[in-house]
Amino acid sequence: MSSERDAAKRAFLAEAGLGAARREILAGDASTRRYERLHRPDGASLILMDQPPALESRPCPPEATPAERVALGYNASARLAAGRIEAFVAVAGWLRGRGLSAPQVLAHDDAGGFAVLEDLGDALFARLIEDGQAEAPLYEAAVDALVRLHEQPPPPRLEADGSAWPLLSYDDLVLKTGAGLFLEWWPKFAGMAAVDPEQAAEWDRIWAPVRARGQAVAEGPLGVFAHRDYHAENLIWRPERDGVARVGMLDFQDALRAHPAWDLLSLLQDARRDVDPALEAAMLDRYLAARPALDRAAFLADYRALAALNAVRILFIFARQVVFFERPRYVAFMPRTWAHLVRNLADPSLAEVRAWFDRNVPAEARR
Repeated sequence: MSSERDAAKRAFLAEAGLGAARREILAGDASTRRYERLHRPDGASLILMDQPPALESRPCPPEATPAERVALGYNASARLAAGRIEAFVAVAGWLRGRGLSAPQVLAHDDAGGFAVLEDLGDALFARLIEDGQAEAPLYEAAVDALVRLHEQPPPPRLEADGSAWPLLSYDDLVLKTGAGLFLEWWPKFAGMAAVDPEQAAEWDRIWAPVRARGQAVAEGPLGVFAHRDYHAENLIWRPERDGVARVGMLDFQDALRAHPAWDLLSLLQDARRDVDPALEAAMLDRYLAARPALDRAAFLADYRALAALNAVRILFIFARQVVFFERPRYVAFMPRTWAHLVRNLADPSLAEVRAWFDRNVPAEARR
């Protein structure tokens, strides 16, 4: 960290009345954000979010065309928030307004890239399950929280605590960007020959119906708020709270309006931990029972198709982390993600996609 950035952080904390807090650096993730736990003299703790704006390319302007988004870079193409503090603040406020447990924001500097947040604790679902806590009640609560989120379509713009952020749709370009980068990064990771133009053109064609369905539902009356990174490493158990508020949520700043399957497939086909297929099926039943107006067959077909596309996106991300950023720990997640992809591709509607993989990605390259 530069001395200039640290000085700005200290000035922000002093302005927020936290200059005397003891700072504890927390483990980071693959993003450009950094977190610290702030221990106040009275014993209370808070979280400092540090997101230097200069480390990210621009987010997507709401009215940008697909060509303009591509020219702006990955964040705009994929409609990622580029770590913007105002996105986190606005989304957090909207979630709390729905009775859900997003952190309260006690102070923020949108331009500077700092925020002080309520400390929701360390009881991540993933860690609790590792320590022996029953997983089914946690997953039931997580699904119930999604049902609450999906009760009504979200507004096009979220505002809270003096910040505002557009809730854009999970559209064709977002879907195409995530899937398309698999063609660039997986061959580099697996030592395969580069994908040729004919293979790439077929790839685009066979995924086009999945992308079209994803966008149509996202932008239609069934479109819902999608957290977009909803899994056991981003959910915190707060048993002292009631109902859906027991599910503390993190890392939601990239939220979009999307197909209602998105957060379910992130939760139930988790790249970082095994979820028993029987539990996955039970949670899908729980969700659909709570939303009887949905067409069950159509929903499950979309779930499998979008989950397959999402697995491809995750494999590109992991390959890039290993090859470009030299983070070999992501190799451990790849077999699980491949297993998700293969299971989803067993759906007859995805036969062309399955055939593409059979022709172009040999078994030894699926690792």
